[in-house]
Amino acid sequence: MDMEFSPEDLAFREEVRSFLKEELPESLRDGARRTPGVFVEPDIGLEWHRILYEKGWVAYHWPKEDGGTGWSPTQKFIFEKECALAGAPGLSILGLRLVGPVICAFGTPEQKARFLPGILSGTDYWCQGYSEPGSGSDLASLKTSARVEGDEYVVNGSKIWTTHAHHANWIFALVRTNTEVKKQAGITFLLLPMDQPGIEISPILSMSGDHEVNQVFFSDAKTSVDNRIGEEGQGWSIAKFLLENERGGSCFAPKLLQTIEELEHLSQEQPSGVNGAIAHDPRFRDRLARAKLEAEALEVTELRILAELAKGRSPGPQTSLTKLLGANIGQEVDTLRLELLGYDALQLPMDRPLYGNEAPEPVGSPLAQIAMGKYLNNRASTIFGGSNEVQKNIIAKTVLGL
Repeated sequence: MDMEFSPEDLAFREEVRSFLKEELPESLRDGARRTPGVFVEPDIGLEWHRILYEKGWVAYHWPKEDGGTGWSPTQKFIFEKECALAGAPGLSILGLRLVGPVICAFGTPEQKARFLPGILSGTDYWCQGYSEPGSGSDLASLKTSARVEGDEYVVNGSKIWTTHAHHANWIFALVRTNTEVKKQAGITFLLLPMDQPGIEISPILSMSGDHEVNQVFFSDAKTSVDNRIGEEGQGWSIAKFLLENERGGSCFAPKLLQTIEELEHLSQEQPSGVNGAIAHDPRFRDRLARAKLEAEALEVTELRILAELAKGRSPGPQTSLTKLLGANIGQEVDTLRLELLGYDALQLPMDRPLYGNEAPEPVGSPLAQIAMGKYLNNRASTIFGGSNEVQKNIIAKTVLGL
């Protein structure tokens, strides 16, 4: 396969680099650097969202007719890589990368006109109602129910690990509308407004002290029948489409390689406590080199998937492979960061945010201040979006034919 970029792609890369140099504020880079959570806070993410929206680049994974950019798979990869290298904050994937493409693919013209503009502009903020207590990896066993009363669905049950539900004004949720059929066939995909009496949000604080996830309780919560995406019972098929975007819709390797490069530079200065810089410690040096090789191999895998997408093929189960590898390599990098920074990395401030004028003073360095928080938060990366075990089962069944 040809992995060289075309002259057109190289010109596009220069355009992206120039845009990032001119339009990405240092305050957003700094905020992204100093955020220990998996998701950046909305004040950072939405500011960057709106800058990209003004440029027309915010929904680059959407079809052009629905407000997307019309970029090729290669251009999408280049854009994500350059954003990672520039230190741009992540965008909230819940609207742009998850429910947005679902509405583009399965929504009616009326639903597209109703929901897509708010996602594009950032005026609507979304959260995802998938996992439940007792229904995480076995998502098809979910019990949150919805029944039709007149022209509305009435929803009862609860969802858990609901990222940024405390910021959201809409939730997309999988609900059970039929208990008499195979469990996958009784699931429906609904959109519900969050600002209503029948919805209660209970915060869940992570070990790091970050408030990113919640439990959401539905007690006769209501939504219009017009807010059902697809047909009743089609929710499981839509969920699989969405999970492909969640598990493999982004390139993991560039950000990992950028972080590893930072650790390489820091290891040249950080004392080992024995004999010079920690870069001279062969055990640490070998582990860092192994992580870099694995990240480079992951980037090759992502480029191979890119080549398939360029031929018009779907990413398919290969997204499970990139999700599995990206999460595991990321956790190893988190561990190396802690080891590199030593005692300074033991600090775990509870104040948030750790950027801006009122941020607490770090012990040692800002990188050390967030190191433990990143390590603790990213322990979940091998669970959310489908655990390692789920990804391995998918790979074994659909790729290896076992």
